[in-house]
Amino acid sequence: MDNAAARKSNGKKERAKGSWRGVITTGIYCRSSCGSRVPHIENLRYFRSSEEALSAGFRPCRRCRPNEGSFEQRHIETIAEACRLIDQADSPVSVSALAHAVGVSEGHFHRLFRSHTGMTPRAYAEQKRMAHARNQLERGRPVTETLYDAGYGSSSRFYAITNKSLGMTPSHFKDGGSKETLHFAVGETSLGAIVVASSKKGIAAILMGDDPETLLRDLQDRFPKSKLNGGDAEYEGTVARVVGLIEAPSLATSLPLDIRGTVFQRRVWHALQSVPVGETISYDEIARRVGHPRAVGAVASACASNPLAVAIPCHRVVRHDGTYFGYTWGLERKRVLLDRESKKR
Repeated sequence: MDNAAARKSNGKKERAKGSWRGVITTGIYCRSSCGSRVPHIENLRYFRSSEEALSAGFRPCRRCRPNEGSFEQRHIETIAEACRLIDQADSPVSVSALAHAVGVSEGHFHRLFRSHTGMTPRAYAEQKRMAHARNQLERGRPVTETLYDAGYGSSSRFYAITNKSLGMTPSHFKDGGSKETLHFAVGETSLGAIVVASSKKGIAAILMGDDPETLLRDLQDRFPKSKLNGGDAEYEGTVARVVGLIEAPSLATSLPLDIRGTVFQRRVWHALQSVPVGETISYDEIARRVGHPRAVGAVASACASNPLAVAIPCHRVVRHDGTYFGYTWGLERKRVLLDRESKKR
């Protein structure tokens, strides 16, 4: 065996010992995947962990930062930190200020935030402010005080945002939606009964079950102060579209939705809507996508609170090992929906 072949063979044996490499001539250690130029094999030492390399007297590479976890983990931590800064701020924070605070460029931060949360930093901050305003209105606080406390500089901006988010005026919401009218109808599918209800903004509820009467009571519990208007012949067309989505979930169907929930719930539901037909995703992965990798329980709770069956496909969420775990509308319905999607993919 010539010298070159021997060095190559020895290099493979050394790399098998660990995923961190130290350069003896520089005193720096990197990940084995680092893009920096690889020195001669005789100048390398391999380690099984970052701690082992540090103990041997090597310092971390500034390019791959081997002591700071994986790139994906660092991205998750960056977004989680940005979300904390937005949550704790007393007034709106600019994207440039957030990017500077977490130590990345503004363009990179904007792309990173959107890829992990499904929304821009500005949209996330707006939803956070809106959630605060919603909470204050629910407690009976005057609209004017809520407006300024939430950081809105003008009433026109506040009313425009709240009308879109709440589906009604702030004063109307403060009264508990007592003037809101929801159109609803009962339908039948191969999976049992459904109740569909809509506001002026879009479909606010799709409930599935065995007993229509039970579903109607559920609808009343979800919207206790709204006027429920049934028996509308024109509304049957909307119900038919929902039935079509349940019977053939692989067919692309665009339904106008009135999605109501907390900022965190909306982020989870948005992430669910991005899961392609025929695929599944774990609770852990959803938690990572929304920037809270440890909030697996909160993700499961958001899925269980989803009022829009199939339209927000919480049936596509499974455990990390692929097994099913809970479904508001029944595990058998979940199994059938997933089977249909996998066969027609």
